[in-house]
Amino acid sequence: MNRGGSRVVSLSVGVLLAACRMEPDTHPAAPGGLRASLTGESTSEAALLVGNLANPAPRAGNGILRYNAGTRAFIDAIVPEGSGPTGNPLLGPCCMVFGPDENLYVSNLLGVALTDRGVFRYDGVTGEFMDVFVPGNSGGLRRPLVVVFGPDGNLYVGDVGNVAQGGTAIRRYNGLTGAFLGVFVAPGAGGMTQPGDPQFFVFGPDGNLYVASQATHRILRFSGSTGAFMDAFVPAGSGGLDAPSGLVFGPDGNLYVGSTTKNTVLRFDGTTGAFIDVFVSAGSGGLIVPVGLVFGPDGNLYVASAENNGNGSVLRYDGHTGAFLGAFVPTGTGGISGPRALLFKEKITICHRPPGNPAKAKSISIGYLSAGDHLAHGDLEGACQ
Repeated sequence: MNRGGSRVVSLSVGVLLAACRMEPDTHPAAPGGLRASLTGESTSEAALLVGNLANPAPRAGNGILRYNAGTRAFIDAIVPEGSGPTGNPLLGPCCMVFGPDENLYVSNLLGVALTDRGVFRYDGVTGEFMDVFVPGNSGGLRRPLVVVFGPDGNLYVGDVGNVAQGGTAIRRYNGLTGAFLGVFVAPGAGGMTQPGDPQFFVFGPDGNLYVASQATHRILRFSGSTGAFMDAFVPAGSGGLDAPSGLVFGPDGNLYVGSTTKNTVLRFDGTTGAFIDVFVSAGSGGLIVPVGLVFGPDGNLYVASAENNGNGSVLRYDGHTGAFLGAFVPTGTGGISGPRALLFKEKITICHRPPGNPAKAKSISIGYLSAGDHLAHGDLEGACQ
């Protein structure tokens, strides 16, 4: 991709391709598992998951990659491209989310057939394929991209397909069964009429839904209860906004947005949408095509520098000043080449079953990287039923 010229970069196939108290651990450390697989001594119980989607071929390294958030060491490809049911492999694993059941949900953007392009569920610790949670074409789903669990516990899926076929919409599915509940944001709502929209979206502090519309260069706001269009929370061009993709509300309550053609991260007032400043300056630390944004356990901002040329990385910036702190995941580490979605996992709820006394089982919250040891000794993922 020409770094000096104008470009519009989309996450879609058409353009991007491109509360329980913790008790003492009664289990000894297992000889293997997440912690034992790391290089160096862990200083954190959190992991960073990266949806890696490189194009063009070769696509080696595509999948959901997992890194230790303390040591930055590569752990594994918890969900590799090509995994899934026989005859319906996972292709184009851009985006993922942990569900209330502590499992990992991944969108199958590039499934070979329309009926393949759904949402797959994987074990949140081991990465083992569980099931097709949302089948392709369920409720008219065409090209699933971003997946988010809402405050209501249901799963919201962004469909970046053609608006004439029901795309540029957000569909809602039962968070327990995957059953289609209806179209939440209608095709074309808010002016999203071009394939590739919606890009990333989040539920804000006010409970409403904020959507990055790359085609219209705006951040759109929809009712968090009905999905009705409210307004352009951030108008086109505000602060230099152009082709937004990733967005996140920060610890300060303000909205941070990646402007992909400007190679910047902009900050907007989280209540009014007014432009505040250029939080990460153009190209800082080598930033090219900022896509996924997330604040880490350390309070700093992590940005997927997608690049679109196979040299992508995850960059870290000071959460207060926006100053560049270094490449958290350098190009090539663990096969990273085209990072898209970023997701930190700090804690996980498990059903702790004391050895020899299962009647005393109780739900506890532990550090995510400890989960493998617990499961190896009889505990179960998710809250006790």
